[in-house]
Amino acid sequence: MLETKKRYERKVIFLSLLLLLQTWSIAVFAQNTVSIKMNVDATEASRSLLHTSLTIPVKPGPLTLFYPKWIPGEHSPTGPINDMVGLRVSARGKQIPWRRDDIEMFAFHCDIPSGVNVIEVAFDDVSQPGTTSTAQLARIKWNRLLVYPRGISSDAVRVQASLKLPAGWKYGTALSAAREMKNDLEFKEVSLTELVDSPAVIGAHFRKVALTSGGTLHEMDIAADSPAALEIKPQTLVGFQNLVKEAPALFGARHYRSYRFLLTLSDYGGSEGLEHHESSEDGVGEKALSDPGQLLDLGDLLGHEYAHSWNGKYRRPADLTTPDFEQPMKGDLLWVYEGLTEYLGKVLPTRSGLWTPENFRQSIAAVAAEMDNQSGRKWRPLVDTATAVQITYSSPRAWMNYRRRVDYYFEGLLLWMEADVLIRSHSQGKLSLDDFLHKFHGGQDSPPIVRTYTFDDIVATLNEVMPYDWREFLNERVNMVAPRAPLGGITNGGWKLVYNETSNEEIKFNEQQKKFRDFTYSVGFIVKDDGTLLDVSPEKPAGKAGLAPGMKVISINGRGWSSDALHDAIAATKTNAAPLEFLVENGSFQQTYKVDYRGGERYPHLERDPTKPDLLSEIIKPHAH
Repeated sequence: MLETKKRYERKVIFLSLLLLLQTWSIAVFAQNTVSIKMNVDATEASRSLLHTSLTIPVKPGPLTLFYPKWIPGEHSPTGPINDMVGLRVSARGKQIPWRRDDIEMFAFHCDIPSGVNVIEVAFDDVSQPGTTSTAQLARIKWNRLLVYPRGISSDAVRVQASLKLPAGWKYGTALSAAREMKNDLEFKEVSLTELVDSPAVIGAHFRKVALTSGGTLHEMDIAADSPAALEIKPQTLVGFQNLVKEAPALFGARHYRSYRFLLTLSDYGGSEGLEHHESSEDGVGEKALSDPGQLLDLGDLLGHEYAHSWNGKYRRPADLTTPDFEQPMKGDLLWVYEGLTEYLGKVLPTRSGLWTPENFRQSIAAVAAEMDNQSGRKWRPLVDTATAVQITYSSPRAWMNYRRRVDYYFEGLLLWMEADVLIRSHSQGKLSLDDFLHKFHGGQDSPPIVRTYTFDDIVATLNEVMPYDWREFLNERVNMVAPRAPLGGITNGGWKLVYNETSNEEIKFNEQQKKFRDFTYSVGFIVKDDGTLLDVSPEKPAGKAGLAPGMKVISINGRGWSSDALHDAIAATKTNAAPLEFLVENGSFQQTYKVDYRGGERYPHLERDPTKPDLLSEIIKPHAH
């Protein structure tokens, strides 16, 4: 009886302690959450000027406010802090002094006076011309327009945002509206995480295009610099509609409640491609819906950013998943996050009919040639281009061939295509990378959630699909220095990478858009339309002759500079053994260089290998229409 009483007393004490712990946990949690009201005035968006005001509950004493620094999808500390101007902190109509942190430039310290429980923060966002807005449209990126109390998880910060539009403008966003009145919008309260993941596009010329007729909403919200740019050809619309069928079929499930392509069409509003759970920011040229070359580029962009809803937003590397916008991200698995997405971003538009099979092959040939001709691959492993993303993203064009840049995109594509072909060939066509995607990214339909993964998870899931030494396969291609690109997806997929004098359509489009000429695969340089050398491959004839980035070509073989003259001179080397003579300006000096090259113009293409099954054509066959 006494022992029973003691057990009872111990149980009461235990339950009391448990209740106390739960009460303390709730109290602590309550102290680490905050609800912010945010009002954005976009009526001067045409001037690249946005006004924001925030109401933030506080307690007296020291407070640090933080401006978002590490932006999901950008993999680097790219928060545009220099575009934040006019910062004012106040309470009850009185200014509160603030001081920027001496080391962390995105943090602002202030002391909250006694008796103050709410502060007002106001500042302007002055985006650089040609980046986020034009006279007719703008992209609203919420992370540019707020600060929040430092040290609180972005999931624990709640934000009720409102947006004032210029007169007559319309909007698109994944956020749900709580109230709309003329040009004033109020959105339902969401976490700071979801807010930053749900940008808006606004514009004077605006169109919403439904891509599905029932079930889960899929929509294209288009803002353009002109009404004519909004027109979509019937066959193009069918391709967009097929895209939102093919992607869910590829992955086996959806992890969003609805999905919107936030498309801006402008030659002046800045290019953009940024993924989100339930939308994507897609900024392209004004004629992207009508110009054939730009439309192909748009298909690639839409396929890539849409695939990110699964690969990058739903499944995300653990080291790229952070609790707020201050903690650094680690990019060592970007060859999965971006590389796999780059591959799917070319497969999906082809399966959807936005690309033809030949468009796909031209693009793959351009990618394979670029990676295989990177001289930097002889010293730098693929993983380092990902780990060093903070510096590779912003690295200059000069000497890029020797340095390498963000090769985890293109070489990641080749790696995953090789894995796809390997699975198909070893299983006699019964399995493919689609089966990996179903296991890794599929499951049950769900609203936006994040499931993290590691390198070991990738290996384990690949082995579930088809037993193989996947760890060694990936380690060899990702972590080891390799003098050649992983071309097994091409050669084992029934094709060969070849070079001839016929221009590659993807390279030609890039030349037109970026106003340069690419002779990487012949003499070994890229040259601007004015004759300035952008990049030189050290191992190609031009590099061996002593030419370097920054030099400016004055004449070729005694003939004044023009891109046509250069084309003609290089083409003539197919039958003329004499070296090419370049008169080059290097600063204030001029010098003649003799480039010993024979072979004419060379551009990459895929050529069918009849001795092997055509697996690449199997990869791009439609699955859902």
